[in-house]
Amino acid sequence: MTDRRVLLVVNPANDQAHMVLAQVTSALADAGIATSMTTEDAADLAAHRAPALDARTQIVESTEDSANGADVVVVIGGDGTVLRAAERARNSGVPLFAVNLGHVGFLAEAEREDVTDVVDAIVHRRWVVEERMTMAVRVTRNGDSVHETWALNEAALEKVARQHIIDIVVEIDGRPLSRWGCDGVVAATPTGSTAYAFSAGGPVVWPEVSALLVVPLSAHALFSRPLVVAPTSTVAFELGEGDQAVLSADGRRTIDLQGGSRIEVRQDPRPVRFARLATAPFTDRLVAKFDLPVQGWRGRRPEGA
Repeated sequence: MTDRRVLLVVNPANDQAHMVLAQVTSALADAGIATSMTTEDAADLAAHRAPALDARTQIVESTEDSANGADVVVVIGGDGTVLRAAERARNSGVPLFAVNLGHVGFLAEAEREDVTDVVDAIVHRRWVVEERMTMAVRVTRNGDSVHETWALNEAALEKVARQHIIDIVVEIDGRPLSRWGCDGVVAATPTGSTAYAFSAGGPVVWPEVSALLVVPLSAHALFSRPLVVAPTSTVAFELGEGDQAVLSADGRRTIDLQGGSRIEVRQDPRPVRFARLATAPFTDRLVAKFDLPVQGWRGRRPEGA
């Protein structure tokens, strides 16, 4: 056994993921590569009555540094599992190698049938790294900092009471832009442009573009179009007095907010890194994941196609 190690993050509720986990663990062990899993993830697997982990899999503490010392983090599941894995890997800069077992799996590199290729790439250290920008999110009230978090996809500020809209003043780079009576607002990265922001009517932004997106949710205002601002910008939302809202980062980390809260969003210097089997145009990923109609195209075909 070498000193190489791979951290495993799995969707515990997916029976197919249990089988893929066993396949990956066994293949890596046969190649002399150790595997590990966090205490939290191991407990979740046991709670879902998954088969026992391979005895060779090491259990490590569940922290933001769980991936320290690992070559890669292998993610087996959908985009939600990838977002959970990103929490384990971002601090250490270890890339995520994601096998999609979800519906769309926009963040994943491979499908179920490609697992052997992923293992082979890990064994022979054959992958390319793609960096995705993240956002730093800070909440203040009366000038005092009350909460800080980050997001790979988006930070969503949404109303609590279904029957009431909330009042939000939008600020860009220290200057007020507009006031919206709305259901909420989404601040997103290019990676998140195909997630919640897309569902809310925002544009698709290629991941090579450095930018922040602002997408209002059912805003009652004349000027309420999605915005694309510079990556150097600071976007702020001020919640009206008397309003109640919830702030969610990637749908995973949430905080309840009272009226008068201020939410600031800016680019975070720490990206999330993804391992890819090969470089490929984002256009091809978009077509494949959304099953877009491209019949009749007469452009140049890739060599060998």
